[in-house]
Amino acid sequence: MAGVTDVVFRSICKELGADVMVTEFVSSEGIIQQDARTRKYTEFTDEQRPVGVQLFGADGKRMGEAARKIIDWQQPDFIDINFGCPVNKVVSKNGGSSLLRDCPVLASVASGVAEAVGNQVPVTAKIRIGWDENSINAPEVCSVLEESGMQAISIHGRTRSQGYRGEANWEVINECSHHVSIPVVGNGDLSSGEDIQRRRETTAISGVMIGRAAMQNPWIFRQAKNYLETGRDPSPVPLNERWQLIFRHCRLAIESNRYGNEKQSMMAMRSRLMAYCKGFPGAKPLRRRLSTVASLLEIEELGTEHLAHLEENQDEQAIPSNA
Repeated sequence: MAGVTDVVFRSICKELGADVMVTEFVSSEGIIQQDARTRKYTEFTDEQRPVGVQLFGADGKRMGEAARKIIDWQQPDFIDINFGCPVNKVVSKNGGSSLLRDCPVLASVASGVAEAVGNQVPVTAKIRIGWDENSINAPEVCSVLEESGMQAISIHGRTRSQGYRGEANWEVINECSHHVSIPVVGNGDLSSGEDIQRRRETTAISGVMIGRAAMQNPWIFRQAKNYLETGRDPSPVPLNERWQLIFRHCRLAIESNRYGNEKQSMMAMRSRLMAYCKGFPGAKPLRRRLSTVASLLEIEELGTEHLAHLEENQDEQAIPSNA
């Protein structure tokens, strides 16, 4: 979720019902070198707690040093180690899911961080079920992580080679839940309260993690809680409400100055806008225009025009609650 779960988006998700959140992952080397840009990725507000800062790297001692620096700066509620990222530029540096192929190094990284942090905050880890379909080793990896001092493990139910293709394998996630005594959190293909309830009822997981589904529909946290409490699907979020959130997100992104000036902020938001508008009526021409927006006024005018056009044509202004 790099480039997605920044401080602004996490604030929105918290308001919409997210319980626990994790920052975008950051390089341990960037933290040690006190790189100002890297440090920005660790920022959060007290309103977002409980929140963890996520690290990646392949040197346990250096990772531990970075974790201590983060605790001194930010005092997060936990440190999370990323052993799951499938992106080439991370894997090529022996980070993320590359360590699933090397359990001794994975163990040294996990134990290095746990020992460096001590009792200051819990240390957790996120993994995938394996490198590829011929090396699904998540149960073994979970045992190694438990022995290395991890206090919870989040598991994405795909291999590194899958990326985000195919279906998440919840049978392996369930096996891992029975394999260790620490909490296991399941992740993958969770886009509705019904999905979450089914996984809770059919596996031994201690919790669920929602990722990509929130990019399009941050209301999913509120909707899922409503479904778990009532057993009923919530009413669809009106299109007008969705546009108002889009406007607000853009405004907050600009005010945060994280991406630079207004034009740079809107350029950085384009991929987020594409995700928000997936499934909207007239989405194809809308995406073409979203790919070039460069100001807050432009996105506000575009949204207002889109809503007015739909009203004139009496199109449905809400989309499914799990979209």
